[in-house]
Amino acid sequence: MVVHENEKMICDFTLPDCPEWRSVDDLIMGGISASRFRCTADLTGSFSGILSLENNGGFASARTVLPERDFRGYSGIMLRLKGDGKRYSFRIRNDERFDGIVYKSDFDTLSGEWLEAALPFSGFKPVFRGRILDNVPPIDLSNIVQIGILISGKQQGAFCLLIEWIKAYR
Repeated sequence: MVVHENEKMICDFTLPDCPEWRSVDDLIMGGISASRFRCTADLTGSFSGILSLENNGGFASARTVLPERDFRGYSGIMLRLKGDGKRYSFRIRNDERFDGIVYKSDFDTLSGEWLEAALPFSGFKPVFRGRILDNVPPIDLSNIVQIGILISGKQQGAFCLLIEWIKAYR
């Protein structure tokens, strides 16, 4: 993967030093969805599992903490991914908290096709437990602490999203 001077690599799953991601699913509120994020032998990050609406559930997610956190001067996030035709959400946190305000940008996938999704920072919406918030400052680009992927929106059943890389772009 060639990184141009107007880009900053965040996660390159084609390299052997895959960052550690952890799952956060609706189990925390009584649901039974289950997800897993792992680095595959095909050199991708794989976010997969089963989304269940039972027991008031309905979301599965994975996140990682970033070692490099200053993204001032960048315009957004770009991902190279292959999906399953479902809609996902890329999420950004400005703190290390487990819960709280998160900034999200949704993106659609095409089943079985590699594509690049560009998510401008200006399009991210502040949310708390799925509700869009008003009167919240925009993302603090000088301190992006956590990033993550989430699937929700009553898309029950099996899901799988493969990610080759995640980078910031100018």
